[in-house]
Amino acid sequence: MPKISDIKKKLLTEGIIGQYVHGDSTTLGWVTIQAGSKLPAHQHPHEQITLMLEGKMEMQIGDETIMLEPGVVKVIPSNTPHSAIAHSDCILIDVFSPVREDYRN
Repeated sequence: MPKISDIKKKLLTEGIIGQYVHGDSTTLGWVTIQAGSKLPAHQHPHEQITLMLEGKMEMQIGDETIMLEPGVVKVIPSNTPHSAIAHSDCILIDVFSPVREDYRN
């Protein structure tokens, strides 16, 4: 049974690193983000659920701007444009359905 520390790291963009485990229908990600890092606007066919564990990050999801802080959970519907900027170092969990084949190592 792997630990997060055993899972290969994937650089998503500068300052944002994900580690992913894939089931039959979902992908679970452990994501670390450096303060000041920006996630460019993008969208994908996967529904995404994000749970902020540590830090503070502002997200633009469609027409909505929200602040993710520890304990905040946000569902991002499939094909919804979203972007983010980290106001501090962050740790979060992302869940995607269906599986993010593009995140397989």
